[in-house]
Amino acid sequence: MNAMELVIWGMALGANAAVGIARLADLVARPSRGQLGGIAYHAAIFVFVLLLCGIPREIWPQLGAGALHTMQVLVGPFSAGLSAFWMRGWLNASQRDRLMANMLLATAALLPAAGVACLALPRTQQLPAAAIISTLAATVALWLAVRAWLMGDRLALAMAAGRALVLPAILGLHAIAIGLPGIGIGLHALIAACSALGNGLIGFVLWRRDRHEWRTQADDLSQYDPVTKLRSGAALVRKLIHAQRRRRRTRRDGAVLAIMVFDVDRIAAQVGTGGLNEMFITLASRIQRQVGVVNPVGRYYDRCFISLVETIQSPAWLRTLGLRVASSARRPLEVTALDGQRVEVRPDIGVGVVHLAPGATPVEDILHDAQRMAEAARSMRSRAAIFDAASGDVVPVEQANLGPRRHGHPDHVPHAVAPLTRAQRA
Repeated sequence: MNAMELVIWGMALGANAAVGIARLADLVARPSRGQLGGIAYHAAIFVFVLLLCGIPREIWPQLGAGALHTMQVLVGPFSAGLSAFWMRGWLNASQRDRLMANMLLATAALLPAAGVACLALPRTQQLPAAAIISTLAATVALWLAVRAWLMGDRLALAMAAGRALVLPAILGLHAIAIGLPGIGIGLHALIAACSALGNGLIGFVLWRRDRHEWRTQADDLSQYDPVTKLRSGAALVRKLIHAQRRRRRTRRDGAVLAIMVFDVDRIAAQVGTGGLNEMFITLASRIQRQVGVVNPVGRYYDRCFISLVETIQSPAWLRTLGLRVASSARRPLEVTALDGQRVEVRPDIGVGVVHLAPGATPVEDILHDAQRMAEAARSMRSRAAIFDAASGDVVPVEQANLGPRRHGHPDHVPHAVAPLTRAQRA
């Protein structure tokens, strides 16, 4: 490695380190699991670039060639496996799309084992095999990011762009580690630039999603409820309209949930406006945790929350989702009463679940049906209701005929039912 190559890769490593340090500072200010995952990803990428670019041979001459070679073989598959595991959570794949979730889970589990298996090959074939594995993993991640964007995740497009930049960096770094001839200063600079820009772009979208989770994005505050910092009624309706347009193209099943609080006056008399607002903030946080950060939650009006789950794996999954949201929202919570003491309140809630069929359904009908389900759920033990196409009635979600569960054959999953007719709403 000559002096110019050393400068190029020193700058690339500095850029990668700067992204990680910025995320570390954000972690100190706003600790969260997402921040920890982002820092782990950036650390893995930094080690990946460091081991393959050739700098260790210059700055650590005492490091044995055999040990360095082994680390170079393993670092690509292990980094790709960690990236797939992190990306599965970032995309909320387990709730949105079975194919995406299964592919990322399999990638995260198999890649480290595949890296270890490379060590069983002849020495000259080990690094090329690791390069093929890492490149295939990066290609799968790129494709899944594009798939998530087509399913309505706007940040996934920027993630796909970052993955597209990382792909040539992976190939180029392995070529440098293998020692392929013909890699001059220009190619070194291009590979280093792809590495730094790709990592920087991915770091940006990681930060954006984490900021969204903290509800501190610098958007127009008029679109947000001043108490919960969730989308307000008008902004929420616009979000639903855009989602319905996308769903006409993707032909995926989805859901809308209405979570209504019925005893607002009683709680307000007990704890005052401040305590009531504290309760709404806690409820909003609980709902968002259950549906996932990629699925928008809004405050439709003072005692009604609406959540859009744009894509679901199967209609049967709505049973789990409805029960989980209802159970979380019903748990007692502590708020500050009028006398300044902490008191426990138990919200009286109902959860209405509307199964969105592939295709177009008017947003006003969806919202009307979801609220009707939530009102009916108040008299049910589980506090979660859905329309059962088989019986034609609004029933508890645990009793609804929603088709086979997660492990059922996809051909046996029925299409979502049509929205309630005007006569049924009456």
